[in-house]
Amino acid sequence: MPGPGPPGRPCAVIRTTSSGHHCLVTTHVDLAIIGTGSGNAIVDERFADRKVALVEQGTFGGTCLNVGCIPTKMFVYPADLAFSAAHGPRLGVETRYDGVHWAEVRDRIFGRIDPISSNGREWRLENPNVTLVESHVRFVGERTLQADTGETITADQVVVAAGSRPVVPDVEGLADVDFHTSDTVMRLPDLPRRLLILGGGYVAAEFAHVFGSLGSEVTIVNRSATLLRGHDHDVARRFTDLAGQKWDVRLQAVVDKLERRDAGVHALLSDGTVVDADVVLVATGRTPNADRLDLPRAGVEVDDDGVIVVDEFQRTTAEGVWALGDIADHHQLKHVANHEARVVQHNLLHLDDPSAWERTMRDAVPSAVFSSPQVAAVGLTEQDARERDIPHVLAHQGYADTAYGWAMEDTTSFAKLLAEPGTGRILGAHIIGPQASNLLQPLVQAMSFGQTAHEVARGQYWIHPALMEVVENLLLALPGERA
Repeated sequence: MPGPGPPGRPCAVIRTTSSGHHCLVTTHVDLAIIGTGSGNAIVDERFADRKVALVEQGTFGGTCLNVGCIPTKMFVYPADLAFSAAHGPRLGVETRYDGVHWAEVRDRIFGRIDPISSNGREWRLENPNVTLVESHVRFVGERTLQADTGETITADQVVVAAGSRPVVPDVEGLADVDFHTSDTVMRLPDLPRRLLILGGGYVAAEFAHVFGSLGSEVTIVNRSATLLRGHDHDVARRFTDLAGQKWDVRLQAVVDKLERRDAGVHALLSDGTVVDADVVLVATGRTPNADRLDLPRAGVEVDDDGVIVVDEFQRTTAEGVWALGDIADHHQLKHVANHEARVVQHNLLHLDDPSAWERTMRDAVPSAVFSSPQVAAVGLTEQDARERDIPHVLAHQGYADTAYGWAMEDTTSFAKLLAEPGTGRILGAHIIGPQASNLLQPLVQAMSFGQTAHEVARGQYWIHPALMEVVENLLLALPGERA
């Protein structure tokens, strides 16, 4: 006998397959949202009078909550403690690092995160105006979605917030060695003795710090000549030098072949060297999930990188279709996705009055790498300014030239600033060292509100002798800013 349809919806069409009978239902909603990361935040009490379909193929809550920003930083903090304990003696303090109870760390983290995901899902199921569609969907026409379950969803408005996924390179033998990505490596049953990381971006840098500080022998194999090559060249070179003092860093090389050997993995590199490891982590970037949605059938265009094209209001090229987050932005940052979600939310609530629509902020987008050392950046790099022939002046400030830097005995960390000649308008800032992500914020604020370097440096008090004096002195180091 044909099975019933979803609760509250009669079964209109039946499809029979080898696995049984499936109900094919066509449902119309006011709003369909694909993805429960930042997209989930759109629907609040102001949407109570709208019928909403919330679509999620994977774990409820999206990348940041489940496999991204939050759990990784919860691993970074104990790694920071372990690293500090191991290096206390250089300051005359009798500390040491004796090891980690990996399972306790892991279970503490996911014991907190997993209930957030499950509770969020249960709460949405209780929303009378929201239908949770737990399936992969793809477009089959204008604002028309087909779920793998056979259900068809039509909507007046569609928001695409389906995120991104790890890039898996074509490496011979990779599929045979039970490799991990950032989606899975944090749930390892045991701390690996030897970890091989493919890639040299922020994911590789953060996990190298986590596993290396907790006791794993880390090897990084990176195609380019520096790690974090997208950052300012001075910062990338300094980070690469410091990384080479902690981990086995193989530059300008790729893994040609992987083989399973006994309980481990044997890697053959393009430079003729070999690496033996227990676990392989693929950290070669992330790609938007736009290619999995049949977007051309909806009239939604993507750029050469596979990112959905949106305007300043987060509208796609298809009428009534909006997009946000990793699938529609090259930054792939949670704080950007959250901002874009607020823009889309506001504009959906004011559909009848485009003059009231909000625009997405595209300037002064900061980012940080929570490795050791930390790296934080906003705006132009020096190489950007040179390549685009943008006039600029530069300033550098070492941590070692401040009182707190003396206390830390820090001789490698520094901050760098680019500004417009004459005006002191800040064009970009880059910091490598402890608390870089916090030290950057006054410079992000200055860029966002149009404050000049002199206004920021001399228009407020700076607590002495706080580490923030690195930023104060950086601003004053710009030519013409010390007056």
